[in-house]
Amino acid sequence: MSATTRVDTDESTAGPTTGGPTPAATSTTTGPRRGVRIGPVGLAWRPRVLSTSVVAVVAALLLVVLGVAIGSTFIAPGTVVRALLGLESGPEQFIVTTLRLPRVLTGALVGVTLAVAGALTQTFTRNPLGTPDIIGVTSGASVGAVAAVVLGGGGSSVSALVLGGGIPVAATIGALVAAAIVYGLGWRGGVQSHRLILVGIGVSATLDALTSYLLVRAKITQATAASQWLVGSLSSTSWTTVWPLLVIAAVGVPLALATSAALGIGQLGDEVATGVGLGVQRHRLLVIGLAVVLTAAAVAAAGPVGFVAFVVPQIALRIAGTNRPPLLLSAALGAVLVLGADLLARSAFPWQVPVGIVTTVIGAPYLIWLLIRHRKEMSR
Repeated sequence: MSATTRVDTDESTAGPTTGGPTPAATSTTTGPRRGVRIGPVGLAWRPRVLSTSVVAVVAALLLVVLGVAIGSTFIAPGTVVRALLGLESGPEQFIVTTLRLPRVLTGALVGVTLAVAGALTQTFTRNPLGTPDIIGVTSGASVGAVAAVVLGGGGSSVSALVLGGGIPVAATIGALVAAAIVYGLGWRGGVQSHRLILVGIGVSATLDALTSYLLVRAKITQATAASQWLVGSLSSTSWTTVWPLLVIAAVGVPLALATSAALGIGQLGDEVATGVGLGVQRHRLLVIGLAVVLTAAAVAAAGPVGFVAFVVPQIALRIAGTNRPPLLLSAALGAVLVLGADLLARSAFPWQVPVGIVTTVIGAPYLIWLLIRHRKEMSR
């Protein structure tokens, strides 16, 4: 393929995504791109994406230190750093590594996995509403978790259930089953993004109704335990919660980054993607599978933390000035959002507020603004 028909398919390039700049505008403002060319595919990068990603990673690390430092007993950030490096001993070491660090790491990993899952689904559907929350994955995980509490006998605390493995396993199974149902109902000789979103909305509504039915039929202790989990909370996390989520993130996020080139090609349309040798339906199935696994892991660890998968990729898209959500920047901003929300929930109120409530308060107005903006664009 000649240089004039080269396809740039990295984090910073691709065809249009709803809410992003048009290709024409991008080509006139970004100028030449640096990168590596492998055969017919050009792998490019832009300094703005790299610099914003580095800033977001640094911000996430600072929030990790602050999240560990702030609590019922304040620990100086310097002491926190020494404890994390294994240079501290005594009660501070125990508080940092055993009591507070699992919660902070879980929050960071939840933000990373949900943001990457949202960026994947928004990119391949070319729609900012195409998130795991919309296409039924989160609702499926919620049904599985509530069923584990109600039908499995429940318990007086979510912590006991999480440590027993009931909720994470049930939530993961529920998410996978919901995704399979949506994919099966959306298949008509292939999967089109608009059909997948419409089917997902219907399946999500059905699953939410099933969750409500289970809560109504549950005993008061079971309903309390399930309701605490459903709002999205980091209060019951431990190292038992961290390790499975860390393993899935360590495997899933690099795999998602590896799909970046194919995601960029897919933005050019099915015909163009097929013409350059991309198996469109196979690629979409891979992207959906990655998004489902990442979402299921996050929801199983902390419950359905709302709007992270929806808001973060769109913020990353606008910060980076790209045509689609950059995956690496989305991951870092996801950690920043969840860590910041959890820190606010723990320190700004006389009581601890579940992190899912804070992210919902942040995300819901953004959704309303996006819908109003889209309506104005459609009326022009």
